[in-house]
Amino acid sequence: MRHRFSISTLTKTRSGNALFAGVALFGLGLAVGATVKSTLSPPKAAPFEPPLAATHDGAPAAPAVRLMRRLDPALAYPAEVLRVIDGDTFQARVRVWPGLDVDTKVRLRGVDAAELHARCAGELAKAQAALAALETILAEGGVAISQVGIDKYGGRVDAAVSTRATADVSAALLNGGFARSYDGGRRASWCG
Repeated sequence: MRHRFSISTLTKTRSGNALFAGVALFGLGLAVGATVKSTLSPPKAAPFEPPLAATHDGAPAAPAVRLMRRLDPALAYPAEVLRVIDGDTFQARVRVWPGLDVDTKVRLRGVDAAELHARCAGELAKAQAALAALETILAEGGVAISQVGIDKYGGRVDAAVSTRATADVSAALLNGGFARSYDGGRRASWCG
């Protein structure tokens, strides 16, 4: 069956004309939209460059990074800590673009801390100490995440984390004895 498109065809109530008209108008809209969009789009604005942190004397630091359309592992993103979950994970609101914040769980890259759902009393004590240490470090303010990747367990990101006074939070936890190195493989027990 051949259909010819005309305005008079659209006004007739024969079966199938409404569907044909809808499809034709949709296609026409797509074609016009693709043609007109490039002429109506505003010019792209320069990337936003917020300062991430202040220096130790309280003066604002120079703009640290450009925030781009997607998370770039080479960039640092300002983060507001919402809560600390355990000694190596916290929930944060991360600024990925001006006006675009993403709430996510952030796991510290390269470290493993004892779990709060412990298998023994020793692991629980270590987990509580690691949690308190991470809370203290993140309370310094000026938190930023970088080298962002997807964590192997899903539902969170894996990232290097810094604060106003601590350049590498993972290293600080390692040096304080609150965590151990972790390369993404099987984790050893904290008991025994």
